[in-house]
Amino acid sequence: MNDFPVPDPVRAGDLLWVPSAERVERANITAFTRWLAETRGLEFDGYRQLWQWSVTETGAFWQALWDYSDITAARQPDKALGASEMPGAEWFPGAELNYAENVLARERPGEVALYYRSERTPLTPMSWDELAGKVRILATRLRDDLQVRPGDRVACYLPNVPEAVIAMLATTSIGAIWTSVSPDFGWRGTLDRFRQLEPVVLLCTGGYAYGGKDYDRGAEVKEIVKGLPTVRHVIYLPFRDVPVPAADARTWDELLDHPPVSREEFAFSEGPFGRPLWILFSSGTTGLPKAITHSHGGILLEQHKLQRLNMDLKPGDVLFFYTTTGWMMWNFLVSAPLVGVRPLLYDGNPGYPEPDALWRMADEARVTLFGASPAYVDMLAKRGVVPKHKYALEALKTIMVAGSPVSPEVYAWLLRNVKRDLYLHVGSGGTDVCSGFTGGSVTLPTYAGEHTHRNLGVAAYAFNEAGQPVTDEVGEMVITRPMPSMPVKFWGDDENMTRYKSSYFDMYRNPGVWRQGDFFKVTERGGAFVLGRSDATLNRGGVRIGTAEVYNALEGIAEVDDAIVVNLDLPGGKFFMPMFVTLAEGHVLDEELAGKIRARLRREYTPRHVPDTIIQVPSIPVTLTGKKLEVPVRRILMGVPPEKAANTSAMADPSALDAFCEYARTQQDYTL
Repeated sequence: MNDFPVPDPVRAGDLLWVPSAERVERANITAFTRWLAETRGLEFDGYRQLWQWSVTETGAFWQALWDYSDITAARQPDKALGASEMPGAEWFPGAELNYAENVLARERPGEVALYYRSERTPLTPMSWDELAGKVRILATRLRDDLQVRPGDRVACYLPNVPEAVIAMLATTSIGAIWTSVSPDFGWRGTLDRFRQLEPVVLLCTGGYAYGGKDYDRGAEVKEIVKGLPTVRHVIYLPFRDVPVPAADARTWDELLDHPPVSREEFAFSEGPFGRPLWILFSSGTTGLPKAITHSHGGILLEQHKLQRLNMDLKPGDVLFFYTTTGWMMWNFLVSAPLVGVRPLLYDGNPGYPEPDALWRMADEARVTLFGASPAYVDMLAKRGVVPKHKYALEALKTIMVAGSPVSPEVYAWLLRNVKRDLYLHVGSGGTDVCSGFTGGSVTLPTYAGEHTHRNLGVAAYAFNEAGQPVTDEVGEMVITRPMPSMPVKFWGDDENMTRYKSSYFDMYRNPGVWRQGDFFKVTERGGAFVLGRSDATLNRGGVRIGTAEVYNALEGIAEVDDAIVVNLDLPGGKFFMPMFVTLAEGHVLDEELAGKIRARLRREYTPRHVPDTIIQVPSIPVTLTGKKLEVPVRRILMGVPPEKAANTSAMADPSALDAFCEYARTQQDYTL
């Protein structure tokens, strides 16, 4: 069915791939549809009808998924959906369960649980015996020796290594709450996140390797430990000869030096469906990063749905996505054992020691679903990498592309250069729900640039400015029905959930409409286009960065008076993040000052916070109340006339936009 050529040039909407009858027959979603017919008496003519039912009969769909998914629970729910209003929907009241217990229910002695590779470690399998055994030992030590109790927070500062997975499962198995950032975060960005949670345990390491170089994070970790007075215990995973960050820190091996704990003697801490599981961070445009709190049941059920039905993963498959422990894709990746799938962890530079390093690893591990970003594909194309010329990739069935808008050229490049018969699961989701909103089904054709469909149970629509759903028009992405993996709260928010509500529910007068903050278009055939952020949050490769973080770092640089930063989504999955600054009297922007700004952002936050260019301007555009006009600036840089981009009557100084208009006029083709 896929022997027709990929169009050249490719255009949005071109037909690129059609599933074979055999693939449709073997699809998990086909089996689920038949099960619904047998057990519920429901008949659906294809995916689109099934999706419509899933977002119309919300409670019935999620109850069916619960029944179909073999959930391990100490107590079954009374019903699927109690209160259905957003925010505050009540999911599966009466249920008692534990996320980690459902993962370890898949334990199969002697079989591979996950794979791991780094720049210096060859592909290494970890058996269920080792994974589950270490989870039970660490959980026992946390609970019995370190006195970690349900609801306590355990914070992690580790790279994408098996120890992070073990620690996450051990933490959540005893009812404590997990949170993590990757070691490329500086001390300030880490403390902005962890201090909100008042953790009692910190797991950390002294550094990481990237691109053939070692990065010593000893000084950063000491600052982090010093800035977390609530931490009672530090668990240290040694890195080279970097010393422990605290005199009383325990090493990883010391804590794991304990007799085995059998499956029969270990007790999981079970609780309600909505009990907090982990806290992820997503930065907004003001204030501290949002501490998004997800639930045991919501993540458990959502991953069963997403990975089995929408991504068509099966027991024994191998799932890979390049990620760090600071991105929600890590949580998605390490949830794969819930459905019997083996995650492949990679720690290091994706292009080291050669640009096709990940494809070599994927071939060796017999990866079934390979996750990539548009920026990664662009890197491969620029370096002339053609994976199919060197690797058989016999097990590869699907490539998932996510993290930023995906151009038609990315689709075409993958089908031409990796494998012709591939399902491209191009999706969009978010830290907010730790899942995908769009992606679709392997049973549907693939059209260039288009997400195949909205995922099951996701009532995603494009709303115009009047709050009405539109088709084949660009609007705001909204969700009109609750999802189980929507946050139960923001940690530290007030009892009225003020910040939670203002983040998702304040834009439209319609009650209970979630605004995601993306430009969105739905086609007549049900496909979708996600066209970049509609607010001022910076999105670099799928990782959301708050502009407030950038501005906070600049406060310590005396030469900088003020700044504004935006990120532009460009064709081919590229990004361009310029920063505009005003300087104190007597200073000019030179290489020394620009280097000072970049170094501070990299040191206190991450390399992603460093702008692509820094430009001096006479003044920063703000409203009469002093709010920076980040969204209008971004629109101007993308070619929107200033009179349409901003309400100048509400500006303190309308002439402040002149420098940005001039920059946009002279820099139409942004290059990095």
